[in-house]
Amino acid sequence: MPPENPPFVTYSKNVFIPVTNICRNHCGYCGFKREPGQPGARLMKPEEVVPILEKGAKAGCTEALFTFGEYAEEVPGYREWLEELGYSSTLEYLVFLCETAIDIGILPHTNAGIMTRSELEVLKPLNASMGLMLETTAILEAHKDCPGKVPERRLETIREAGKLNIPYTTGLLVGIGESRDDRIKSLEAITNLQREYGHIQEVIIQNFSPKAGTPMENFPEPAVEEMMDTVALARQILPRDVAVQVAPNLIDPKALIVKGVTDLGGISPLTIDWINPEAEWPDVKDLQEKLGAIPLRERLPIYPQYVEKRWYSDRIGELIERLSDGEGYRKLPEKRHAKESEK
Repeated sequence: MPPENPPFVTYSKNVFIPVTNICRNHCGYCGFKREPGQPGARLMKPEEVVPILEKGAKAGCTEALFTFGEYAEEVPGYREWLEELGYSSTLEYLVFLCETAIDIGILPHTNAGIMTRSELEVLKPLNASMGLMLETTAILEAHKDCPGKVPERRLETIREAGKLNIPYTTGLLVGIGESRDDRIKSLEAITNLQREYGHIQEVIIQNFSPKAGTPMENFPEPAVEEMMDTVALARQILPRDVAVQVAPNLIDPKALIVKGVTDLGGISPLTIDWINPEAEWPDVKDLQEKLGAIPLRERLPIYPQYVEKRWYSDRIGELIERLSDGEGYRKLPEKRHAKESEK
């Protein structure tokens, strides 16, 4: 039997900051990556990032999603950009950005590709949570010439995050050439890591969306039935304490909630989805109307169970405690409290 509708579906309010789109990988479906010198290639400067963080804080956002191309230092020309900003490595610059976000009042969530244990150790105190899409455990043509997409290397990063008690996000990319059996194996691999370390707070089931100008621009999108099946598999295979997430700007979530979806990820009132720029974020009020009787509940980038366990550092502890309610979800703004008391 399919799972019943959850008592509520969660989401977080974020700003999406694509710090750099320089990347060593050559994924067949990626429209985000650029080479230095190409139109749109970027390494965002502090004077670009800080205003976004400040506007996000004023808009009530709790999450700064820092996204990167993977190991951009391996791409000729990128290090010169870093040096112009006064930094010797992406990690050093990221530490500065995380510190800045915390001081402004937004919790960092970093997604920067595969990482070593030492890199994770540096970032752990400055992040409420971190993430890396597993995508698949299968070896696919879509990942040809992608040293960072070797499945075991990605699993190793997720494993090291577990050893360090980092609340973590991972997920599957559905429709890039993998089979249904591959999806099952990928979900089982994530489950094994969760059972060992208990750190995986959510698994994204993301549908492939073809991008013009990429090698896979004419590759078919997964059918809705495939997505429903994959969500159902995720709910059957994953431990119950792991949320199953879909992106509401890429697929209508209502039919997937009955299959096991309990979270809709980060939704930004200010910034676009830089990975899928053609797909606008839904307005939360409009989304709630579409979901009908299933209420939305805002959370932080760190899930309530990890707030309760205090899987966070003193550096971000005061901010988490200020932003969260007694159950570990997003505390209602004062004006909403006032409205409730008037009823």
